[in-house]
Amino acid sequence: MSTVRPPVDPEADPRVKAVFDDIRVTRRTDFVNNFWRALAFDAALLEATWADVKRLMASPTQIDPLAKEMVYIAVSVANACGYCVHSHTAAARARGMTDAQHAELMAIIALAARTNHLATALQVPTDEAFDAARR
Repeated sequence: MSTVRPPVDPEADPRVKAVFDDIRVTRRTDFVNNFWRALAFDAALLEATWADVKRLMASPTQIDPLAKEMVYIAVSVANACGYCVHSHTAAARARGMTDAQHAELMAIIALAARTNHLATALQVPTDEAFDAARR
């Protein structure tokens, strides 16, 4: 259940239509998913969010597209965002993630969660060697 009421005809707003059209062109599909439709209640928020997603996730950067999707999955798991876990798992699979890679990713996420909780619970001091300001 949504916390906002998405517009009935979001593309009646020219700013929203422009973003939706750019999503379609960038992703080479007519599908505009529910996340973007939910954000259409605020054209400025939609524009800003899409600009960041397009710049970091849909454009060439230093990190390859599959790795970006796998990072997004891990952060989405950590933040308990079921929508994003599903969305970015589908995107990672579309970019070639295998079942074996997905299983390894889940194991790494579980390991990181466990060791993060242990380090937090034990209040382990950070090693000087890990402090970039001291190197």
